[in-house]
Amino acid sequence: MTDLTAAESHFAFGENWKSFLGTLDDERITQAEAGLRRLFPGGELKGKTFLDIGSGSGLSSLAALKLGVKSLVATDIDRHSVEATAGLLSRLAPGGPWAAEERSVFDLAPSDGRFDVVYSWGVLHHTGDMWRAVETAASMVKPGGLFAVALYRKTGMCGFWKIEKRFYSRAPRWAQTPIRWAYMSARFVTDFIRFKPIIRTIRNYRSQRGMSWSHDAHDWLGGYPYESAAPPVIRERISAMGFSLEREFLRPAGLGLWGSGCDEFVFRKR
Repeated sequence: MTDLTAAESHFAFGENWKSFLGTLDDERITQAEAGLRRLFPGGELKGKTFLDIGSGSGLSSLAALKLGVKSLVATDIDRHSVEATAGLLSRLAPGGPWAAEERSVFDLAPSDGRFDVVYSWGVLHHTGDMWRAVETAASMVKPGGLFAVALYRKTGMCGFWKIEKRFYSRAPRWAQTPIRWAYMSARFVTDFIRFKPIIRTIRNYRSQRGMSWSHDAHDWLGGYPYESAAPPVIRERISAMGFSLEREFLRPAGLGLWGSGCDEFVFRKR
């Protein structure tokens, strides 16, 4: 039986992130900073220790450094993601108070040291055991510290997407490309029918944490393992771990035809 918590069973997120860094510019970095300021307003990050679980491209880690964190540890189970993160931070935050480690969330332990802020955006639902991953991440927060997490919203289409992602993640690159273009084309047609300018959608996409529409489509289609949860369940489960909800940013309810998207939560350790 396949161990879904092992890196070998996961979609190759890191290769996608390395490609994404080729599109990185000052505007994307600024938007990534804005995304963190929304989660942590009023200079909440300044002078804090910061753990980024599932650092991906390293863009969020870079934004956190620019917002004044005291020190930062970026971890990822994917070797290519760690290389992307280390490469980005070496280039744009040389000599900064950071470390990039190839490490699974399941290998983290409070005995290694807790953090003022633990951040994991769109990651823990890809670990193969989402709630164990959430609990492990939460255990790394200092008393009085903050836990920011973004998880996929449960929708009526989640069963379909789990099957699709399993197929896409194991398909060869030549098969992934037409699937991705079919998905993006269908989105284009849908937006056209709704009189929603697709060009504006693509241009504005970078305002969402500085992301790229095409890279995120690849990420969405291949993001396996895949789990999701409804906001009330997330609030209840994390509150039971000794946290109080500080703020949340929820997506509009929907069927999930084009994807479920992430709901964002910031909790404080009691």
